Amino acid sequence: MSSTFRPRPGDLIEIQRSVYAHWAIYVGEGYVVHVAPPSELAGAGLSSIMSALTERAIVKKELLSEVAGTDHYEVNNKYDDRYLPLPITKVVKHALELVGKEIPYSLTSKNCEHFVTELRYGIPLCEQVCAQPS
Repeated sequence: MSSTFRPRPGDLIEIQRSVYAHWAIYVGEGYVVHVAPPSELAGAGLSSIMSALTERAIVKKELLSEVAGTDHYEVNNKYDDRYLPLPITKVVKHALELVGKEIPYSLTSKNCEHFVTELRYGIPLCEQVCAQPS
């Protein structure tokens, strides 16, 4: 199920999977950029928990509707009250430049939330599994 409002470029998108949240960054025209294991299919849901077992990920640009599948998603720029977002044009440009690249992945230090928050704020943040910088 999708959110009842439209995301804007640069927004963080939180997709609720069964046991965790998957994160992406909205880049416009229905597309998001996110990281996933090279073999993961869009909308993989619970099977994408396998992403925790990989050390590499691919930066992908895919339709938000396909990445979310039947899972609920919402805009969640939850760190905006603590960190100033980078200029949106710079965020989107950088995200698109990374598409297709293979990057290091770690559930605890370089996961999908770290990836999108570093794009938006210039700082990798993740409350799911990590303590935050003060």
